[in-house]
Amino acid sequence: MLLENKTAVIYGGGGTIGGAMAEGFAAEGARVFLVGRTPATLEAVADRVRAAGGQAETAVVDVLDAAAVNDHIDAVAEKSGSVDISVNLIAQDAIFQPLADISTVDFAAAVGKALTTHLTTTKAAARHMVRQESGVLLFFGGSDHANTLPGMGSVQVGMDAVESLRKQWAAELAPHGVRTVTLLTGGIVDSFPDTPEMAPARQGLVDASPLKRAATTADVGRVAAFVASEHGRSIASTQVNISFGACYG
Repeated sequence: MLLENKTAVIYGGGGTIGGAMAEGFAAEGARVFLVGRTPATLEAVADRVRAAGGQAETAVVDVLDAAAVNDHIDAVAEKSGSVDISVNLIAQDAIFQPLADISTVDFAAAVGKALTTHLTTTKAAARHMVRQESGVLLFFGGSDHANTLPGMGSVQVGMDAVESLRKQWAAELAPHGVRTVTLLTGGIVDSFPDTPEMAPARQGLVDASPLKRAATTADVGRVAAFVASEHGRSIASTQVNISFGACYG
C-alpha cells in the first residue's frame, strides 16, 4: 500500500472532500486523524473508513484557535510517531457576489479567515515535518488565473491568496524535505447536490472540460493518496490539475 505506516491529519475531515481524502488515504494504509467542529459528520466519515478496514480517529478542534491546533497535532505526533500528511479543507466563508456589492469588512473577513486557518494549521504541521525532514502539505482548490469569472466575490480571491501562501511555504520548507502541493480543481461533480436546481452547475463542470468529463470525489481521494505517497515524491512546489483540463492555472 502506498501510505502504509503514514499519518494523515485532515482539517475539515467531516466534509465531502475531507471524507474523500480520508477514504483515499486509509485505503492505502494511512492512519487518518479527522479534525473539525461537528462530531456527527466527523464520526460518519470515520465509520466509513473503519468499515472499509481503515484506521480513523476524530477530534473537535477550532482551527482559529492556534493553541488548540498545536495541542492536537502534538498529541497526534506523540501517539503515531510522525505527522506525514496535512491537508486543510476548512471551507472559507464564501461570498458569491460582484465585488462592488460586498462590504469591505465582509470581504476582508472572508479572505482573512481562509488565510488564518491555513496559516495556523500549516504552521502546526510544519513544526513536526521540519523536525522529521519529511512530510507533505496538501492544499485544495488552487489558482486558475485563466478562468476568472464575474460574481465570484471573495471565493477566487481567497483561493488565490491561499495558493500564494502555499508558494511561500514551498520556498521555506523545501530545504527541509517538505513537499507542498495544491490539487487544482474547478469543482467536484458529486460534491454538488443532485437536484434539478444544481443540474446546470454539474453539467457546467462537464462542459468546461475538453474531455467532457468531471472529477469525482473518488478521483480526489485517489490522486491525493498518490501525490502524498513516495510514488509522487517528485511532485513538489506546484499545483496538480485534477479538473480534466477545465482549469489552466
